[in-house]
Amino acid sequence: MKAVVKTDSGMDHMEYMDIPTPEATGDLVQIKIAYSGICGTDLHAFKGTYASTKPPVVLGHEFSGVVTAVGPEVRRVKVGDRVTSETTFQTCGACPMCKSKDYNLCGNRRGIGTQVNGSMAEYLVSREESVHVLPDNVSLLSAALTEPLACGVHATIEKGKVQPGDICVVFGAGAIGQMVGQVAKSQGATVIMAGLTHDAERFAIAKESGIDRCVDQMTEDLSSIVMELTGGVGADKCFECSGAVPAANKALEVVRRKGTVVQMGVFPEAKESIWTDLILHKEIVYVGSRSQKPSSWVKSLELLSAGTVVPEKIITSIDPLENWRDGFEKMIRGEGAKGVLVLDDTLK
Repeated sequence: MKAVVKTDSGMDHMEYMDIPTPEATGDLVQIKIAYSGICGTDLHAFKGTYASTKPPVVLGHEFSGVVTAVGPEVRRVKVGDRVTSETTFQTCGACPMCKSKDYNLCGNRRGIGTQVNGSMAEYLVSREESVHVLPDNVSLLSAALTEPLACGVHATIEKGKVQPGDICVVFGAGAIGQMVGQVAKSQGATVIMAGLTHDAERFAIAKESGIDRCVDQMTEDLSSIVMELTGGVGADKCFECSGAVPAANKALEVVRRKGTVVQMGVFPEAKESIWTDLILHKEIVYVGSRSQKPSSWVKSLELLSAGTVVPEKIITSIDPLENWRDGFEKMIRGEGAKGVLVLDDTLK
């Protein structure tokens, strides 16, 4: 089968090549891929800056497709099912995090597209526990973005605990920021999206998705806008989705006393200068949100089926697998909000 493979560590070292088709053994489910999203993780892997990527490996962990074979231990999923899958391929199964199904925090977790072959290939295999059968009214294109949506659900609902009437500020207008914004709106929040001048196209997408206000921080004063909107109190919840230290510190500035700042973005360095004085004196809840977990996926599919979030709105480019490099380069240049690779658009 054809696949996009990270063949070695370092910059690039990626090839579109033939590799063996994976087989459905044990509790594994073989999935014919329809669409595979291009994630920031994939871009970091391309640049050689993502330590979790273990070459040689097929990239890709956002996907949808149709089941073509199941292993002898599979009981719930059947051939012909339209599916997506969590990114967890293997965990230790014994640690406290595994026992509570917080697989995203298992220290021995192996993930699809990083340590195990991923979705930028004609087929992949995933463990049955990670596979989710799609509601009939959810398209395969939308379903391919269930993973970033689940990250948004985990941050917004499970960690941020957004409530109706909350005023939320989302820092970063990329795919994750867009998903966080849509999820927050689905929970009845007012959402401000903060970005930079080059985010103009992404701001337009956000507004179409229902985001209440977009702020170009290079030309507008975000603090003044938030304080005017909140009567000088500050935002209830802030979500840092860009991995930029200035954005994290601005979130700490504009959030209200006893408010919550959720950190999703990965900073350039392991240790950064964060405005801890504000955390202390405003009694801010500063919480990390890493990836997603099984409950995040269940809620995401509920939102997709209800139509209260529409991931397709953020897709700005679709390229065939053989043109993967074009898709990557568009995302690296910051063009649009989300790129997707199509492997088989005849699947329905």
